[in-house]
Amino acid sequence: MAKKQFVIGMDGGATKTAAMLSDLSGNVLAEETSGPSNPQVVGFEKVAEVIVGLAEELAGRAGCKTNDIVSLIAGLAGAGRDGDKDQVKAAVASEAKRRKAVLGRVGIETDGRIALEGAFKGKSGIIIIAGTGSFALAKDHKGSTHRVGGWGRILGDEGSGYTIGRDGLNAVTKHLDGRGKPTLLTALIDQRFGLSNHEKIIGSIYRSSFDVATVAPLVVEAAEAKDPECQRILNKATFELFEHVRVLVNKIEESKGARAKIPVAFIGGLISNDNVYRRILTQKITFSMPQVHVIVPEASPTYGAVLLSIRSAQDQL
Repeated sequence: MAKKQFVIGMDGGATKTAAMLSDLSGNVLAEETSGPSNPQVVGFEKVAEVIVGLAEELAGRAGCKTNDIVSLIAGLAGAGRDGDKDQVKAAVASEAKRRKAVLGRVGIETDGRIALEGAFKGKSGIIIIAGTGSFALAKDHKGSTHRVGGWGRILGDEGSGYTIGRDGLNAVTKHLDGRGKPTLLTALIDQRFGLSNHEKIIGSIYRSSFDVATVAPLVVEAAEAKDPECQRILNKATFELFEHVRVLVNKIEESKGARAKIPVAFIGGLISNDNVYRRILTQKITFSMPQVHVIVPEASPTYGAVLLSIRSAQDQL
C-alpha cells in the first residue's frame, strides 16, 4: 500500500502566519495560524520556529507525521531576495533538526507569488497589489511569471498607500500655504491626527516617524465626498496602476499569441474592497483594455502556497 503524502502551504507576514495542509489532490485537511514570520521584523530563527511549529501542529491535526509531508512552501513578506530565502531555509533545517522533525522539500516564496497562484488557482492572470507599497505580478500561459513595480517608495510604489498619502499631505500643505486649492482633506487630517498647522505637520512627519500611508484612506474618503483635489490624486494613482497592468497584459498576450479574456484581481487594503479608488481603477482598465476582466480572487494566498507545494511534490515523483 502506497504511503500517504501531504503538502503544506503558508502565508506569513508581520502580524501572523496562516497555514494549510492538504493531500496531493489539493483537498485541505487541516488549517492553523501562528505568530509573525516576516524575517525583517522577527528575525530568521523566530521565522523557523513558526514554520516548523505550524508543520508539527498541522500534522497532528491531520493525523499524520511530519515525515509524511513531502513539500512545504512558505510565502513570506520580507523574503524577496535570494539571500533571505536561503537564510530562512537554513534556519528551518536547523530548527527541524533540533526538534527531530523530518520535513520534505522546503521552499520559500514571496507573499506576492503565492497571492498570484491563489488568485487564479494556478491559471494565468494578473494581480495588482496596493497596500502601503504597490506592484503587479502576472503569470502567462506558459507558466512564466512577470513583475512590474515594487521599486520602493523612493523610486516607485506608484498608486500605493504611501504615495497617495504623501500626495494628500502635499495638497494639505499647499492649501495651508495658500498655494493650492482648498481640500476637505485638511479638516479630515486635523480631525484624525490633530495635524492642523505647519509646526504640527513638520514635527510629525520629520521627527515622529508619522506613517504617511495612514493618510491614504482619508484621501479615498474625501474623494468619495467629491473633493476635487483628492479625486485628482486618485486619478493620477489609478493611471500609474493602469500602466502596470498594460505592460503585463502585453506579456500574457505575447505568450499566447491570440487575444483572450485576461483576469485581473485586486489585492491589498486600498483596492480589495469597494471604494471610489477601486471603481476608478476598474473603469480605466476595462474601458481601455476590453480583453481584461476584473475578478475576485478565486482562493487565498495560503491556498496558492498549497498549489505551489503540490507542484513541488509532483516534480519529485
